[in-house]
Amino acid sequence: MALKLESEDSVLIATINRPARKNAVDQETLAELANALKQAEAQSTRVIVLTGAENTFCSGADLSGVREVEFTDALHKVLIQLATSPCVTIAAIDGYALGAGAQLAISCDLRVATARAVVGVPAARLGLVVNHWTVERLTRECSWPVARAMLLAARNYSGDELAHLGAVHRIGDFDVALGWAREIAALAPLSIAGHKAALNASSREPEIDEIVRWTRDHAWASKDVEEGRAAFLEKRAAKFKGE
Repeated sequence: MALKLESEDSVLIATINRPARKNAVDQETLAELANALKQAEAQSTRVIVLTGAENTFCSGADLSGVREVEFTDALHKVLIQLATSPCVTIAAIDGYALGAGAQLAISCDLRVATARAVVGVPAARLGLVVNHWTVERLTRECSWPVARAMLLAARNYSGDELAHLGAVHRIGDFDVALGWAREIAALAPLSIAGHKAALNASSREPEIDEIVRWTRDHAWASKDVEEGRAAFLEKRAAKFKGE
């Protein structure tokens, strides 16, 4: 199983379990996570803790054997599920949370990270463009300056740095995240659901729009994507031509 699920009273622990791929998510993982989120709502789960096996949250997207457009659509739907679930969602981050991993982390309501955790969106190193929803969510959860540095300069941030900026709510390991989840699960669920709905209503949650379609038609089909992927595999600096 790409996703390990454990239930404890009203808390669901969802662990991305692909250590051989540094917990990079593929289409199967996303499908399992989408189903787990749906089941959690049906089973009156109050808190979901999303984490990764063996000291890595999620190193990004595993696109081997899949079409990029299908993957990005599946990822977008899971991000929306995390953000709008009536459950409180907590990302317990250790090690890398890059690309799709960072997207999953910022889609959660709350974030607990170790000081050594590394969060970033290296799309500009690969010739990719993240969708509009991710850009807006990143600016809301991490601030405009952090979003600009991540997206325009491909800058990574440590868990400690993000905690000082308010984008990570607590510094600690998985046990700290689980302890907080238990505390939240004991709070009034209807109050929390109402507050979460109000928080979501106060922000724009756009679905796939013109920018996302532009991403599909241009960025994902570009020669720069091929160059970015080749450079990554060959462990060299990419030479992008804007084509």
